[in-house]
Amino acid sequence: MENIAWMAWTVPTAIFFALLVTTLAVMTWLAVAYPEAERVGILRIPTTRGDRLFISLIMTAVIHLLWIGLVGTDTIATIPVGEGIEVSSLWLATAISLVLAVAIFRTV
Repeated sequence: MENIAWMAWTVPTAIFFALLVTTLAVMTWLAVAYPEAERVGILRIPTTRGDRLFISLIMTAVIHLLWIGLVGTDTIATIPVGEGIEVSSLWLATAISLVLAVAIFRTV
């Protein structure tokens, strides 16, 4: 069991899944309320909202895996709340992923 201790439910994990569920709920509502025709972006292939969401989620996974492999998850700051909440450098990868997701939804 000690080998999977890193898989613990943490605040970043909870935030990730909450945002994922929220994104899927909003995407479902948009699909019902505002049906979308496929559009052609910079990839020159027709894509829908779901296609762009899938592409952005795959890119997010790749960015985070590369970040963990190349940079690591060292603490970059400590928020003075209680005993101190350590902020991982992985949040920078998350910010990069969010910017990339916006770019994908706007251009692909």
